[in-house]
Amino acid sequence: MSSATSNAAALTSATAQAAQAACFHCGLPVPENTHWTVAIDQQPQPMCCPGCEAVAQTIVDSGFADYYRTRTSFSNTADGGQALVPPELKLFDAEEEQQRYATRAEGNLREAVFSVEGIRCAACVWLIERRLARLPGVAQAGMNVSTERLHLRWDPAACKPSAVLQSMREIGYTAYPFDPVRQGAQLQKAGKKLFRQLFIAGLAMMQVMMYAVPVYLASDGTMEADMETMMRWASLLLTLPAVVYSAQPFFAGAWASLKGRSLGMDVPVALGIAAAFIGSTVATVRGQGEVYFDSVTMFIFLLLCSRYLEVIARRKAASALERLQHAMPASATRLAGYPATATDEVVSAAQLQAGDVIRVRPGEAFAVDGVLVEGSTSVDLSLLSGESRPQHKSAGDAIPGGAVNASQPVLLKVTRAVGESTLSNLVKLIEQAGQGKPQLALWADKVAGWFVLALLLLALCVFVAWWFIDPARAWPIAIAVLVVSCPCALSLATPSALAAATDALVRQGVLVVQAHVLETMHRATHVVFDKTGTLTEGRPVLQSCTLLGDASGERALQIAAALEASSLHPLARALLQAAEGLPPLHAADLNSIAGEGVAGTVDGRMFRIGRQEFVSDLVGRGLPQMTEDDGASAVYLGTGGDWIARFELADALRPEAARVVANFRAAGKEVVLLSGDRQQTVDRVAARLGIADAIGQQLPEQKLAWVQALQARGAVVAMVGDGINDAAVLKAADVSFAMGSGAALAQTHADTVLLSGRLDAVWRAAQTAGRTMAVVRQNLWWASLYNLVAIPAAALGWLNPWLSGIGMSLSSAIVVANALRLSRVPRTED
Repeated sequence: MSSATSNAAALTSATAQAAQAACFHCGLPVPENTHWTVAIDQQPQPMCCPGCEAVAQTIVDSGFADYYRTRTSFSNTADGGQALVPPELKLFDAEEEQQRYATRAEGNLREAVFSVEGIRCAACVWLIERRLARLPGVAQAGMNVSTERLHLRWDPAACKPSAVLQSMREIGYTAYPFDPVRQGAQLQKAGKKLFRQLFIAGLAMMQVMMYAVPVYLASDGTMEADMETMMRWASLLLTLPAVVYSAQPFFAGAWASLKGRSLGMDVPVALGIAAAFIGSTVATVRGQGEVYFDSVTMFIFLLLCSRYLEVIARRKAASALERLQHAMPASATRLAGYPATATDEVVSAAQLQAGDVIRVRPGEAFAVDGVLVEGSTSVDLSLLSGESRPQHKSAGDAIPGGAVNASQPVLLKVTRAVGESTLSNLVKLIEQAGQGKPQLALWADKVAGWFVLALLLLALCVFVAWWFIDPARAWPIAIAVLVVSCPCALSLATPSALAAATDALVRQGVLVVQAHVLETMHRATHVVFDKTGTLTEGRPVLQSCTLLGDASGERALQIAAALEASSLHPLARALLQAAEGLPPLHAADLNSIAGEGVAGTVDGRMFRIGRQEFVSDLVGRGLPQMTEDDGASAVYLGTGGDWIARFELADALRPEAARVVANFRAAGKEVVLLSGDRQQTVDRVAARLGIADAIGQQLPEQKLAWVQALQARGAVVAMVGDGINDAAVLKAADVSFAMGSGAALAQTHADTVLLSGRLDAVWRAAQTAGRTMAVVRQNLWWASLYNLVAIPAAALGWLNPWLSGIGMSLSSAIVVANALRLSRVPRTED
């Protein structure tokens, strides 16, 4: 026995002993719970990764299986490296590189957003998610078809980013950590390429038609055979660019699906194009038989038109996210040494830290969240909240990053870094919004997958049947069956409608975070409202002023505002707001006593404001018994010997609350008020709004139990809360809405965030949900009806290939166009 043979035998024996632990190809350990195997010499051998599986399968398929019998060492990937992974992908495994693009998740997991090139339709999303779900260590993989981004969560101990990126390459997609500049350039490049393919297909179609029409018109034999042959060859040459270049997306998609062991939407399309072109080429070479070059070019052109419309729709759906990403300025003017010095220096927005002071000029966007420390201005918040009217802000007011300074230069003290700002959190939520899929979309994907398999079997059966009936028609009829079907319409019916609807809602200040929101909101039977901060403003306002002396109401407000000018108490802020526009007074010798009130001198006289007992000590006499509103807080103002006024302050109802409740009741929903406030207060609010069911004095855990009990009785519950104290019940509800604010945005557990802070946004979301489900049903009915009519018609020979191409393209275009109607939802509704 030779030395090489002996070594090979020993290696084979060692491999057999460690079959469960080592890769048969490279010798690296095989991760647990993996399934990669290749049949070598009729024996399934384990592989450690898809790369080894692909290489080993290629070796076997090429007839070189004896390589494994005669080799003297493992493949060079067993030296601790991963030679199958390109070096440029290994760079993403470095710890310092992962810190740049990835963040920590719960446990030991990491998560990151990747841009993906080569997305063609919804089937690509299904293929990518299915492939990555099979990788060991991948905890979650969610693809957003609108933004062409992949949200990935993985265990670094079991999976490397390079393995994920390599796995994507193996099914035809290029992925890389998200970079806005790079992705923008890539999207522009891909759009130009698709347009070039469309242009060449259209040009080829027009030229081929010039040769095909005379042949059709000369069907009575008036055209000479040589002339007809020349026209066929000319049509073949003109069709080549359309098939080789313009049809690339369909062939690439079909190949990617087959490599991923699935039947995607592009498979019947690619088969139809290839079959028609090959059959026509054979007929041209042989000089007999029908040719379909005109049908091939028309089919490619029309299908590219449909795909171009779909790309436009996807870009439009992603426009809200793009607007937000471009809203945050890359730099800011920082005042070094403020307030001692005020030297301007331009720095990267990423360098700003809490406590820095920046100057924001008119027309500039606020780079980060902060508080105004100097100046007053009007602020445009339309991008964040959908509110079109600028809001006045002065020193002490909070400003979210992404807002635009509309009038005067101001100084802003940074409270949050860029990565923690309101706009950054908003972008993250929008990214998350496109990851999940509602049940309707999952159902459509499953149906479309089985639809393709059934279609291929049907086309084969039709071909066989017509071969016995009329062999000359068997080929074109089978092609027509492949071409006329439209699984894309089924797959596009739901995601295209949801994308258009969510984009329209974001422009109205409603951020849909979870995919099921519109579907579930449409089915909701009960709408449960929290009170404070939801049905009410969440802050006290002046309800009434009862004069107790000779002073006028304006004079009483002026004195109260002077005494409370430096207080941060919510009741003090309410009095200051009520006194806006009145000439200010100055108070001296201020003395604030916690829990009692404030004393001070105004125009040389001593005043007190606060609790009745505190003020009566200065006045020197009590007040007669007065009725008090259970839901209001009474603040008294007095001076030596005289009572001046009593101010009643309470949490005011939102002006739109009654209208929203009435709309839901008119729509047949049960409206419930669930609050932690006193039952008397809750009953009074419910009576003013026309709510029959009002439950008060509920702790957070009691709210949760109440909603769960309602669900146990079969109710579908929509919960509306303030997003901070109602986290548990918001998470438990079937669909939930949180009133948006900079603080709540980062910690909300709701499915939807009302960025505008307006309660009527809930009703707009409900209306949009109804419209969206109607459009989805229309799209699904249309796609199903079209296929039920068109496929039998093609199988019976009533449709030729070019008519089938028109039908398929129009079917997809109708679905997308119908969905785009949802993007025209009005921004405001009265």
